[in-house]
Amino acid sequence: MMLALSGFESALVGLVLGAVGCVVGGLRWLRVAQREHYIAGSVHRFALRWWLPSTNVVNSVVYILAFLASEATVRSDLSRSIKLLLIAFSVACALAFPLGLRLRGRTSKLALTARLKRLGLMANALAVLVMALAAAIHLPYLFDGIVPLLYPFFVDGALWLLAPIEARDLTRFVVRAEEKLRRIDPKVVAVTGSFGKTTTKNFIFSLLSESMRCTVTPASFNNRGGLARSVNETLDESTEIFIAEMGTFARGEIADLCSWIHPDIAVICALGPVHLERFGSEDEILRAKLEITTDPEVVIVCIDYPKLALAANELEASGKRVWRVSEFDFGAKVSVRTNDEGEFVVYHEQRRIGSLPQADAPAGNIGCAVAVALELGIDADVIAKGLQRLTASPNRLTSTIVSSSGVEVLDDTYNSNPAGARRALAALDRRRQGGKRATVVTPGMVELGDRQYLENLRLGRSIAEVATTAIVVGTTNRRALDEGLAERTAEGGALVTQVVHVRTREQAVAWVRAHLGDLDTVLYENDLPDHFP
Repeated sequence: MMLALSGFESALVGLVLGAVGCVVGGLRWLRVAQREHYIAGSVHRFALRWWLPSTNVVNSVVYILAFLASEATVRSDLSRSIKLLLIAFSVACALAFPLGLRLRGRTSKLALTARLKRLGLMANALAVLVMALAAAIHLPYLFDGIVPLLYPFFVDGALWLLAPIEARDLTRFVVRAEEKLRRIDPKVVAVTGSFGKTTTKNFIFSLLSESMRCTVTPASFNNRGGLARSVNETLDESTEIFIAEMGTFARGEIADLCSWIHPDIAVICALGPVHLERFGSEDEILRAKLEITTDPEVVIVCIDYPKLALAANELEASGKRVWRVSEFDFGAKVSVRTNDEGEFVVYHEQRRIGSLPQADAPAGNIGCAVAVALELGIDADVIAKGLQRLTASPNRLTSTIVSSSGVEVLDDTYNSNPAGARRALAALDRRRQGGKRATVVTPGMVELGDRQYLENLRLGRSIAEVATTAIVVGTTNRRALDEGLAERTAEGGALVTQVVHVRTREQAVAWVRAHLGDLDTVLYENDLPDHFP
């Protein structure tokens, strides 16, 4: 009897240890789920990245040892106390590892929202259930150590189970937003694109706001929940124009947004391999973006992207009124050209409207905003004045002089796409030609699917051509960036003379502060969330 009781007690201790590993160590994986927009399947994919030897050999070795320790508990020749020590070791590994993925985030703190709490309760319930079932089939220790190590899979399972409930809960807010839009009845401008959505949206607001009462979706509130919240909290009875940014991770999402927002004007400002890891191909991305054009009679398209140029022809053939916008095609309805002074000059049907001195601004985004203003009847003279007020969105190739050191900082930390990186490097090159030393800080680009290695290799080559120092952050794209830098250097003619490796962005900033001074420029190109290795 005492032996049976002792066995029960030890099994209970093992269960408690496993539960602690899930509840505490699992916080980091709940944060990943929150950062990845609660998409089922995303959490275990990030866990695998952290566990792979190519990211951190120590993480891989520790996880293997932890699994082996848990499996050893099935041996009949080990005492219960030894088995509990093995379980404690496995749980300690789940609490402390993977190295680099913090329980408290740098780029995104864990927000204890109602949704996050529901997810945590469901994931922990699933984990404890598995451990309890293991005890019931006379394997009281095996899963006590393994389950905390596999917690990312339980989070994904909980996301899948909760998805219908979360969707139903969100529908209440969407219905309220749809009713409010119907009552106020503003003209709706919907903006999408692989990148540049937020900048284009803000440019549109800037050009329209002097003549019309406009409401614009804040920050990057561009999904179903964010847009419903924007309508419910910011739209008022005086709103004449509602400017809505629309993002997507899958086919059907923009179609769903348009089913209750009902845009009058659709804008597609760019197309490229962003979120290619999710979509699989640029053609699939294009099909997802084109969902925004189903209802509106007016569509504004930047035709500097070949697939969008073809789509514009098809849209026009289907009866849509299409505004073609281009940086390179002077025959486009709205064109934005660079003059000899480095300014952007805007033309409507080859007639000059005005110019703006910000050579770093994305020309296509400016053109799309001007096209919206013209479509809504804003006078060309008013638009010309508005062009002088356009400023880049925060963290999207903005320039700041640090007064204490004299270093010019180009902040492009919100961009993670090849086209944006090329534009940022061109901006850096212009400053270097003015006599400044140039430094690039980057972790590379992500979510490019099969093209990620190649695109980061190309980025490394391009950095070598314009920067004297390259600071590579983290391990996600280190090999591709290093090889690109080395290849271009070996060919001759590269400017880069120093490559620095750091683990975190904070270390990169510390290096910049210690080594750069007056007449130097640093470009921060992309900043990966800290749930990336």
